[in-house]
Amino acid sequence: MTNLTIEDARQLLEAWTPGQALRKHARAVELTMRKLALELSPGNEELFAIAGLLHDADYEQWPDEHPHRIVAWLRGRDEATIAAAVAAHYTHWGVPAETLVAKALLAADELTGFVCACCYVRPGGIRTLEPASVLKKLKDKKFAAKVDRREIEIGCQLLGVETRQLVEWIICALAPHALELGIEGS
Repeated sequence: MTNLTIEDARQLLEAWTPGQALRKHARAVELTMRKLALELSPGNEELFAIAGLLHDADYEQWPDEHPHRIVAWLRGRDEATIAAAVAAHYTHWGVPAETLVAKALLAADELTGFVCACCYVRPGGIRTLEPASVLKKLKDKKFAAKVDRREIEIGCQLLGVETRQLVEWIICALAPHALELGIEGS
């Protein structure tokens, strides 16, 4: 349960995140998180979506303080569950992902970005993207080199979902929004 609405979250993201690239990433993770809620925790779609949308909201303006600003903002609005998920979405911070929404965000963040990167290099974009192609690209450490493959592995393990299944869900979640996300291909 959350007191925030998705519209509240969008307004904050727009206020704190001027760059379109990070906004698109936030939107993609929001869509993935909504799909994960449908698959793993029906009825919690809004909670999961807001966590996905806001997970990097403070990164662009305050990279040295990320995620502390957004976590504090969420806690100040009695959104402890979302705050904890955002705090745990990067394992190097040492905050354990204890709730399903936290585990889902950890699993979704890097892999959603990676799936989008796969779409950018395909003429058919997401329309022709298959999970096998994504899994093959994951093995190529030079492709999307900044994506932390270990984070993906840890996230999938914590969530209890095979990477292939998560990739399928991400493709399913993003495909209807391909034009908006810039992953439709040429």
